[in-house]
Amino acid sequence: MLDKLTNSLDFQAKALVLRADRQRDIASNIANADTPGYAARDFSFADAMREAAGGGTPRAGSGASADGRTDARHIPLTSGGGTGGSGASGGYAVQTQPSLDGNSVDLDRERAAFADNAVRYEATLRFINGQGKTLLAAIQGQ
Repeated sequence: MLDKLTNSLDFQAKALVLRADRQRDIASNIANADTPGYAARDFSFADAMREAAGGGTPRAGSGASADGRTDARHIPLTSGGGTGGSGASGGYAVQTQPSLDGNSVDLDRERAAFADNAVRYEATLRFINGQGKTLLAAIQGQ
């Protein structure tokens, strides 16, 4: 029974770490918005969470390996950029607006992603706090 409780908290803790990693990537993109040649970084939260939860296998019928390759000789689609060892492999964001200096940061998109991720981070944190309070109430018999 205890393992069910810890598994639920562990899942939320992994989500919290991935949200923090994504927030760090988005903040770095915003900070480098005026850096010539800077390539915006981002990663798919759903894919990173699936990988962190142990379900890193590809979708059924896709024919792709866990790193997105359809053949062992292909170059992986994601780069090994730093996400703090959380299991998320960082990639480059798709450029929506071409720029003369080669910078791929779209400030409007990054600001929206930053706000969205901050709200989701806060929701995950509140969920963990709520679970902790519920467990404490159950232990105390209230």
